Amino acid sequence: MEMTQTMGRGRGRQVDLLHGPIFRNLLLFAIPIFISNLFQQLYNAADAMIVGNVLGDTSLAAVGACASIYELLVGFGLGIGNGLAIVTARAYGAQDPDKVKKTVAGSMVIGLVASALITIFGLLFLRPLLQALDTPPEILDEAYSYIIEIARFVVVMFAYNLCAALLRAVGNSVMPLVFLIFSSCLNVGLDYWFVAGLEMGVRGAAVATVLSQALSVALCIVYILRYAKHLVPSRRHFRLEKGLYRELITQGLSMGLMSSIVSAGSVILQYGINGLGTLVIAGHTAARKLFTFTDMPVIAMATAGSTFVSQNRGADKPDRIRKGMKQIWMFAFGTAIVMTVLMSLFSGVLVRLVSGSSAPVVLENGARYLVWNAPFYSVLGVLLATRYALQSLGQKVLPLISSGIELVGKILFMLFFIPRFGYNAVILCEPVIWCFMCAQLLWSYWNDPYIKASRDKSRPH
Repeated sequence: MEMTQTMGRGRGRQVDLLHGPIFRNLLLFAIPIFISNLFQQLYNAADAMIVGNVLGDTSLAAVGACASIYELLVGFGLGIGNGLAIVTARAYGAQDPDKVKKTVAGSMVIGLVASALITIFGLLFLRPLLQALDTPPEILDEAYSYIIEIARFVVVMFAYNLCAALLRAVGNSVMPLVFLIFSSCLNVGLDYWFVAGLEMGVRGAAVATVLSQALSVALCIVYILRYAKHLVPSRRHFRLEKGLYRELITQGLSMGLMSSIVSAGSVILQYGINGLGTLVIAGHTAARKLFTFTDMPVIAMATAGSTFVSQNRGADKPDRIRKGMKQIWMFAFGTAIVMTVLMSLFSGVLVRLVSGSSAPVVLENGARYLVWNAPFYSVLGVLLATRYALQSLGQKVLPLISSGIELVGKILFMLFFIPRFGYNAVILCEPVIWCFMCAQLLWSYWNDPYIKASRDKSRPH
């Protein structure tokens, strides 16, 4: 009753994923996530655009050289946050308000500990890691000055993601977007001020990112305390319950490890890219920044699907889960068609805009990356949606296998294909690996005990 009454005050911001038309509600829930992801990427894209245009190709390459390490540091924390929110979403679907608050309390404790450990790791090993990745000497100091600021304040990144994930877990994907739009605009202004005005170099871009994220955290916390009190735990909710903490830790670590394994593969791939020269790094950096925008529709729908599956698993609605997953997969194929057309027409212009470069190597490599990847967004969309669905169903090991496939694949490409085929091998590395990952995940989904039992019951006898 407490949860229902509190939710009623913000009903206009909620999307009911447990009842009504599945695809329409998924789309309504996914649109704010898509726009939120768009503005989230403005943090990094603003760094790349302003650094590239103000400081030049060398500084842009410095930001790009530590991009995979950024994903490794931040991605582990964000993965843990998303995993913790899955448990909250299941409790919400089961209409258990007391457990919802207990999951929030446990998530806060686990999140603070995880953030502290990530920061300690970053402070101790970042420079040696950059050196081990064969980062060109002329950009090593700049790259380190950028990534060290991110490492010091991983807790800020984690706190925002956890707040946003918890709001989405109970059906509110709008308010995290509102806070993020405001702070993203602030980030652009701070980037120009710190990089160009105060002449802080690439370190200024990192400081701007952290300060802007901190504002998002403050706004989210104020909103939750005032309008989402069903997520606010009291002191008694912090009492240790071994079963619940075990569920939270294993679910959080499953997604955190998945993200870190994926990022570790990216770090290894970055080693191969760094050996191709500064201009190739700059072109790849611009293309990757654009890629993080163009793949947003499938990521947003997969994220919406995670909450959808979690809530419906808690409510024990397997048929609704199966119908929703099929519609999410079809959405991925439609997105791939649209992106293939757009990249064929505009990839060159976009790479020039982001990089600020006129060097043919930068522009041609970046454009080719975008054009070749676009058709595979269908595979990526199915892959992400299925992996998130498995985690939302409570699977913790099977999704990690797909990450292991990605890690092994990137090692093989770095060792055998990139030295022989150069940047073309870099472009094709992920699409080829996605196909193998997708096959394993689909097999795991259709053989999940909960889904399989539902499918068997629905068959005519």
